[in-house]
Amino acid sequence: MSPRPDEKRQHVRVPFVLRVDYANGLRIYDATENVSEGGVFIQTDQRFSVGQTLPVSLSFPGLLDPLELVGKVAWIRAARADQPGGVGLRVEREVDRLRLLVLMKERASHEKGRALVHPASGYRVLIVEDNPHVIEMYAYALKKLATGTLGGKVPLEVDFAPDGHAALGRLAQGTYSLVMTDLYMPVMDGFALVERIRHDEGLKRLPVIAISAGGSEEQDRATHAGVDIYLRKPVKFVEVLETVKQLLQLA
Repeated sequence: MSPRPDEKRQHVRVPFVLRVDYANGLRIYDATENVSEGGVFIQTDQRFSVGQTLPVSLSFPGLLDPLELVGKVAWIRAARADQPGGVGLRVEREVDRLRLLVLMKERASHEKGRALVHPASGYRVLIVEDNPHVIEMYAYALKKLATGTLGGKVPLEVDFAPDGHAALGRLAQGTYSLVMTDLYMPVMDGFALVERIRHDEGLKRLPVIAISAGGSEEQDRATHAGVDIYLRKPVKFVEVLETVKQLLQLA
């Protein structure tokens, strides 16, 4: 079901990737695509119906404690080759609207007023992916981050590994700020890589983004392995950029 014009334009939407937990016991962890004062858009392949009431909890590791909301499914976006499906969740309780408004204001003031203290050595990101076209897109997003948010003044080094085994070799040779990984790769897949990272005392706090075309089962497995944020392919450029900024605490 396509969104009605009034659903899309009533409130300003801001790109904001947050983890979504469902209060009904579903062992699925989706992510928001954007947030507004009136609600959120959730990327999901779960089946919901328009008008369905949905209690959710929004959070982001290290940045946002769980924020409890109750929303109603206002519209549904079908999955396409160029974008994942999802649902527009409208909040109707005044207390929930206020929570979202406060969240957006805090984010805006955080971006404008915070004096960032960057690591002296800058940032180092490891991309674990065997598809050169996907690597190119991620690398471009990080380049925009380096020249935009960081203003070209803070080093941002990007390394690559074609599989989990090669990634572990890279991680053993230096200190990284973030890992972005696919889940399905030869030699060692992303699931095994994340498990190894989370069981290594020196790496277990390293932020990890998983970006994969897998469905809910893969997402659940990756989240329980220790992934901080799971994004579904095909992923949008702005989602990659915003998620990296949030995990590096640049936004």
